[in-house]
Amino acid sequence: MTKMHDTFVDLGRGTPVWFTWSARVLPVGLLAQFLSAGSALFQNGELWGIHAAIGGILAVPALALVGGSLSLSWLRGFGWWSGLVFILYVSQVLLAAGSQPLPLSFHPFNGALLLTASLVLLAKVERRRTQPVVLDSDGARQRRSYSD
Repeated sequence: MTKMHDTFVDLGRGTPVWFTWSARVLPVGLLAQFLSAGSALFQNGELWGIHAAIGGILAVPALALVGGSLSLSWLRGFGWWSGLVFILYVSQVLLAAGSQPLPLSFHPFNGALLLTASLVLLAKVERRRTQPVVLDSDGARQRRSYSD
């Protein structure tokens, strides 16, 4: 029995488009967060509203990633990283919610951790997408599982 990476389970079932796009959108949105925060801090303080709005919208891909990895058996291999991304996202919102100086001082650091974790998750999703899918003699996609 050959050991297979847990994110390569059931490659024949594919990776849902919404899961892949959530993994792609999240790091781009986090980059927009860094840019909007910098612009609000150094140029125009009224841009904090855009920063908050983008932060709220990023709940959608974060929830999609953790929800997909918990509900779809062939995506369970992404559970650890999607769970970490979701926990860091919730922490990010909580750090900003109180507007107190000490929690806010950790907000950029947590944002950097969140961006790093989302990039690792994106790399794992893209790596799954590049794996070859084996076809049977009839040309149908075969499902790879742990027992292969």
